[in-house]
Amino acid sequence: MEVCLGLTPTAAHWLEPQTAELERLTGHRVRSAYKLPGEPDVWPKADVIAVAPTTFNTVNAWALGLTRDFVVGVVAGGIGKGIPMVAMPCVNAAYAQHPQFERGVAELRRMRVRVLYGDDGFVPNPPGQGKPQEYPWHLFLGAVEEIVAAR
Repeated sequence: MEVCLGLTPTAAHWLEPQTAELERLTGHRVRSAYKLPGEPDVWPKADVIAVAPTTFNTVNAWALGLTRDFVVGVVAGGIGKGIPMVAMPCVNAAYAQHPQFERGVAELRRMRVRVLYGDDGFVPNPPGQGKPQEYPWHLFLGAVEEIVAAR
């Protein structure tokens, strides 16, 4: 299985010191911006798209089809291409109370995205009490493996 890594602009900024190592590990260029018209796509065709940790902004932009960021463009296009997708949010309980977030999660599920949120995935923490070491990566990776095995 090949892995390609796409980042939001914020994640690209945070991970910039590790970009070369991530490219070495994946064997593909880490992308956070759209390619120029006429440039070749440097990634192979996706068998599955896995999106985590998925932020409040990414869930809402994806559900609404707002593709300003490269990563949201990839996943929005993946819907139309019929590529299986799994996403697991990482939001605090205050963001989770915003009505658009629940609508966004419901809309992604309606579009056949497997969203691991709530009892079957990520459960929000109170604001300011994030526990990154407790993010349930095992649930996310298990869901990705299920999709790959089914193909």
